[in-house]
Amino acid sequence: MIFARREAWTGRLLLVLLMAVTLLPFISLFVTALHPSGTYPQGLQWPSDPQWGNFADAFQAARMGELLKSSTLIVLGVVPVSLVVATMAGFAIGHLRIAGRQVVFLVFVLGLTLPFEGIITPLYYQVRDMGLLNTRWAIILPLIGLFMPFSVFWMRAHFVNMPEELSESARMDGANVWQLFWRVHVPLAIPATSSLAILLFLWTWNQFLLAIVLVDDPLNRTMSGALGAFQGQWGTDIPLLCAGSLLILAPTLAIFLIFQRRFVTALLQGSLKG
Repeated sequence: MIFARREAWTGRLLLVLLMAVTLLPFISLFVTALHPSGTYPQGLQWPSDPQWGNFADAFQAARMGELLKSSTLIVLGVVPVSLVVATMAGFAIGHLRIAGRQVVFLVFVLGLTLPFEGIITPLYYQVRDMGLLNTRWAIILPLIGLFMPFSVFWMRAHFVNMPEELSESARMDGANVWQLFWRVHVPLAIPATSSLAILLFLWTWNQFLLAIVLVDDPLNRTMSGALGAFQGQWGTDIPLLCAGSLLILAPTLAIFLIFQRRFVTALLQGSLKG
């Protein structure tokens, strides 16, 4: 009994330490952002006269309104298409008895091993030859392809656990493959698709590498990708830079807080289903 209590307190202490380590950078950014513009704050010292206007100045300097529009367009181009294609492919590979499905699934699994950094150079030349360089399509189309291995793997993990009796009952009632997919399995896959949508949104919104390599205009990038241009312009103004960084982080932080339970469910679902 004493040993169990000691383990519980040790676990809680570790969680508190991990939470402190996680929150410390955000607290540092927030405190620094409140110092007068042009100063070099030391440590976590709270300013005597907090400059809340730094956030408004950073919003205008970085043209956050246009960056929000650009990021939203990119997300709307990536997430819905990825969800539809991944759901259909996951259903075909995980539930339908089609020939060669294991080989196709293995190809998608191998796609999980491809790092963005390893394909960025050939991807740059391919996008350039397609005439899409410096457009939002240069981010949208590659992200759909790069997210597809994980998305298909995720949806296949859901459909492979669906009972075969459910499909047999629908076939006996006269349902074809499309009706079986759309009317029976898609409604049951809403938890899996909504969890995947959250993950794809976060990954797309925070995409940095493709944005800075394939798009020169910061206003056509994601908000995270535009941070590089903002840093180059205001890199010597530490408080303003910190304020801009927090504004860029705010949307993803808000989405995480709102869908926190769904996000945790998504991680557990991906780790437990096979």
